[in-house]
Amino acid sequence: MKKIIILSFIALLACNQKSKVSVLEAPIACGQCMFELDSEEGCSLAVKVLDKPYFVDGFGIDDFGDAHDEKTGFCNVVRTAKIKGVIENDRFVASSIIMVD
Repeated sequence: MKKIIILSFIALLACNQKSKVSVLEAPIACGQCMFELDSEEGCSLAVKVLDKPYFVDGFGIDDFGDAHDEKTGFCNVVRTAKIKGVIENDRFVASSIIMVD
């Protein structure tokens, strides 16, 4: 019984673990339009960390200009940004996003 409790506690900790992301240059765009994410409706900001896309919390898709702009909009172009934050519950919780291009 003691082993089951310990294993359950370890599994619980592993599921709630956060992955901290230091400043990293990463692709950033609309999750639905450019990264083929489908767990949300409408256009939402997303970043790719180690080739896996995550929706972003803390910043909106129009915070860096019109998302549907033909040349710079996140729904039409994948751009590059320096990002900082944590991956939590399969989402990127951003503390900083600085556009590189």
